[in-house]
Amino acid sequence: MSEPALAPRNALTGMILVWSVALLAAVAIGIFVAEPWRMPALLVSFGGVVLLGFAVQLGYGRTHGFVVRVSASIMGALLLMGVVSVGFGLAAIATAG
Repeated sequence: MSEPALAPRNALTGMILVWSVALLAAVAIGIFVAEPWRMPALLVSFGGVVLLGFAVQLGYGRTHGFVVRVSASIMGALLLMGVVSVGFGLAAIATAG
């Protein structure tokens, strides 16, 4: 049986890392990718963020609460990317009219 960690790392730090990568990816895609290719690029980048979320939480090294930590980091990233994409979609509608 393994001994408990005396000072485990903060799991919120890993979630914030995943959320910040998702936010930066969504903003970069909104700025640099042409409008017809934004949604496929967002889907691919979200797949990368999901893999990053798994990797960060596996690197955390604790099994207790793994599913909760991974789902929180992925859902936060999904919400951030969704809000940013809605903002860019509304901006595209406003400039097209």
